Amino acid sequence: MITGTSTPLARAIDLTAKYGERTILSGVSLDIIPGEILCILGGSGCGKTTLLKHYIGLNKPSGGTIEMFGKDWWGLGDDERQLMRQKVGVLFQAGALLGSKTLGPNVAIPLEMHTNLSEAVIERVVRLKLHQVGLDDAMDRLPAELSGGMRKRAALARALALDPVLLFCDEPSAGLDPPTSELLDKLLMSLRDGLGLTVVVVTHEIASIKRIADRIAFLDKGKLIYAGPLKDALKSKVKPVVDFFGAEVD
Repeated sequence: MITGTSTPLARAIDLTAKYGERTILSGVSLDIIPGEILCILGGSGCGKTTLLKHYIGLNKPSGGTIEMFGKDWWGLGDDERQLMRQKVGVLFQAGALLGSKTLGPNVAIPLEMHTNLSEAVIERVVRLKLHQVGLDDAMDRLPAELSGGMRKRAALARALALDPVLLFCDEPSAGLDPPTSELLDKLLMSLRDGLGLTVVVVTHEIASIKRIADRIAFLDKGKLIYAGPLKDALKSKVKPVVDFFGAEVD
């Protein structure tokens, strides 16, 4: 599902990214369209997670521009950039839950950091977010007491705590068995449709891509070599794209 508006929520414009002298991304331009699920694909080391980190403002471009909601990330002051980040949710690959805290306090962290809500209101919001990801009865459980899929959903609840407009997910299916991965994919689609989210997913899981992607962006050796609807990608003649999907292209 992609909405009718063509105004991008975020844009990478001729982006160059370096770690020291090593160039990771070169000349990457990619828009994120409201209402879509965009999957960023490519082989290991191609720059997928680096691109995600630039979109969410963790890394500063070595060249080019990252725009978020029509504004240059790095043209903003620190306070304005911090406010902008509150519109963006991030589901990290390992979940990044605090093992010493139960799920309630874990999900509450963004609310405590960025709002002046009372403890009672924060608790209600936390319960709502856990309900949205199907963890109504897990508020008082520690991450170690949960399955891998439940931990991912708990981390997703925390990413949704501030009602973001845009959600970034780094390898959300990593380490999950196929049935659990499918359930997480269905949850992401349900949240996109129910909350009006726009979702960007870095992944290499072909089954997941086919379930959720409206559009894909394919990186190869630090360059964006394909961007377009999934159905067109599956018929693409671009060799790295064909090789990635393999026999499933037919």
